[in-house]
Amino acid sequence: MSEDDAVEVESPGEPDAPADASESVETADAAEETEPDGEEPALADRVADHDEALAEEVADLEAELAEHREEVDELTSKLARVRADFSNYKQRAKRKREEIRERASESLVERIAPVRNDLVRALDQEDGSDIRPGVESTLEKFDEVLAEEGVEPIEPEPGEEVDPARHQVMLRVDSDQPDGTVHEVYEPGYEMGDRVISEAQVTVSDGGE
Repeated sequence: MSEDDAVEVESPGEPDAPADASESVETADAAEETEPDGEEPALADRVADHDEALAEEVADLEAELAEHREEVDELTSKLARVRADFSNYKQRAKRKREEIRERASESLVERIAPVRNDLVRALDQEDGSDIRPGVESTLEKFDEVLAEEGVEPIEPEPGEEVDPARHQVMLRVDSDQPDGTVHEVYEPGYEMGDRVISEAQVTVSDGGE
């Protein structure tokens, strides 16, 4: 083999070097393209972790809010009960005061009613007497005091139906009034509001003459 032949044989192998260089460039480019792909999963993981942490924080806040709402509801319920109890207490205290006042008034009326009745009888017996004007004046003052206390005399008219709750029948008499009705008031009774303090003592007609 001549030198020329040796040169010709070696010549085809020279282009191999550029091919290797091209492959190196492609490999580098591929590596550069691969690097960002490796960062994307890491970023996604961080975002997922952050979202999970936020979700847990929101859940904790919602649980805390629910707990506070329960406390508010409980306190509101307690306040409503306290207000209701206080309102009931005021009503009971008011009724108690009214009962005490009524009892005091009843006690007073029970003591002075006989005095008034005596004055009424005195007027019936002292017709034309010099003391009559004074007795009448005293009786008027008595009636004013009783009226101020809400006390009214029970003095049924002749012929009025007998009311067992307000009238005490002393005896039955011959009368021109209908049978079973009031003939005459023997002694007035007294009532305060819807309560009878003392019954009127009456005689009742038996319907005969």
